[in-house]
Amino acid sequence: MKTKKIILFASGSGSNVENIANYFKLRNDVTICCVLTNKRDAKVIDRCNRLGINALFFNRQAFSKSNFILNLLQSLEPDLIVLAGFLWKIPETITNAFPNQIINIHPALLPKYGGKGMFGMNVHNAVKEAKETETGITIHYVNAHYDEGAIIKQASVMLNTNDRAEDIAAKVHQLEYEFFPKVIDELLSKQ
Repeated sequence: MKTKKIILFASGSGSNVENIANYFKLRNDVTICCVLTNKRDAKVIDRCNRLGINALFFNRQAFSKSNFILNLLQSLEPDLIVLAGFLWKIPETITNAFPNQIINIHPALLPKYGGKGMFGMNVHNAVKEAKETETGITIHYVNAHYDEGAIIKQASVMLNTNDRAEDIAAKVHQLEYEFFPKVIDELLSKQ
């Protein structure tokens, strides 16, 4: 059986990266080739060092003004590219080269609270201000537009009127940790 290869992109602490790595760590049929980050000081690099996962920092030139990252991705031949808290828009050259192979997790129930600038606490503050009674996660394919790719899975959680934005974030993180690795696993098993 061919080993399935995942490449992860992350911009922050890497808690989803670690959760995904832990989910697959005892599996011989899935490997995380590397984690790519656009932040030199991202905490995800420390996690990768601790977990024994290759990590690579890149700048905007390598990502969207040249074909460096595209060429790297093509050379690694991933089965799935996973955005796990990655904040830059993926260039069309990459989305075109990997159709239906790039997925993202968004911390809201799209199409609500999606688009440019809607990430992390910006989303949770908007959900709080709108007095929503539920929120959740959306796992979707990545296309040329922020948060507009086809939805793969959504999961929701009820909110209380006294939930602060930080409470909302904690509830959403629990959904991310529960569902993201499982959806990745399901997508890989269908290939």
